[in-house]
Amino acid sequence: MLLENTFTHHVHFWLTNKADKDKLIEGLKTLIPIPHIRQIHIGVPAETFREVIDRSYDVSLLLLFDSPEAQEAYQVDATHQIFANEYAKVLCSKVVVQDSVNI
Repeated sequence: MLLENTFTHHVHFWLTNKADKDKLIEGLKTLIPIPHIRQIHIGVPAETFREVIDRSYDVSLLLLFDSPEAQEAYQVDATHQIFANEYAKVLCSKVVVQDSVNI
């Protein structure tokens, strides 16, 4: 099924301390109730080992939104701001975001 009218926001997190993985995942789960999110996936690297696969990150977050405007509303949502300041900025040495829209 081809997704239409979808804005994807894919975030990869590299932890400063690998022991904080559960704490970061706990923080990511606080995002679930944000009303602007259509769907959410929280994951860790799969056990796939092809040359093109980057497994260097510790945790990933994939969010689907109905529009770029919904994603912008998510960015300023208080729950997201708390997550960014109290979890991501504290626990992570690197965060990479990839946003995409339908063609």
